[in-house]
Order: sequence, then C-alpha cells, then structure tokens
Amino acid sequence: MRYLLLFLMLMISPPAMAQEADIETRARKVSQSLRCVVCQNQSIDDSDAPLAADMRKLVRDRLKAGDSDAEVIAYMQERYGDYVLLKPPVQGNTYALWFLPFVLLIGGGVWFIRTGRRGEAS
Repeated sequence: MRYLLLFLMLMISPPAMAQEADIETRARKVSQSLRCVVCQNQSIDDSDAPLAADMRKLVRDRLKAGDSDAEVIAYMQERYGDYVLLKPPVQGNTYALWFLPFVLLIGGGVWFIRTGRRGEAS
C-alpha cells in the first residue's frame, strides 16, 4: 500500500512541478520587459530594489491567478504608467522619445555640412 501511495505521489508531482517551472519562466520573461520604477533603466528582474522585489512578486501572483503575459504587462502599465515598460509604445506623448534622436542626428549632420562648406569658401 505504501508503494502504491508513493507511486501515485510521484505521478502527480511532475505536472505540478512543470506548471511551476512554466510560471517561473514566464515571470522571468515578463520581469525582463518591465522597468524598475526606482532604478534607472534596469529591469525588475535585474534590480535589487525592494520595490522591484514587490513588483516581481506581483507578476508571479498575477500569472498564478491565470493572467496571460500581455494581461500582466497591461496591468503593470495601468498601475505604474508607460514608464514601467522598457520599450514604451509609439504614441502621441512618446513621439519625442522615439523621433527626437533622429531629428537631432539629421540636424547635427546638416549643421556640420553647412559650417564645413562655409569654412571652405573663406
């Protein structure tokens, strides 16, 4: 009887362990895409800040509750704002973030070319 019970316990354990490993893998993936709101440009997966630990726990709790990865990210975005995303969306309030570096690069190139030509004419 004891061996039968042991056998049944061993047969039940692997699916539970596999599900826990799957949730851990998903939690790490989601945590790597979320920014620690205390740290500068560091994911909550990499951060040692106490708030990042709380955020990682919240991600795991949401995943265990059955939320998809996208739902967890949307929840965190709603709670902490767009800043929590390491890759913020392209929208009206982030145009400067996405396009200003290119505008400055092109403007600097134009300025460099124009000032260089003036120097040749002198």
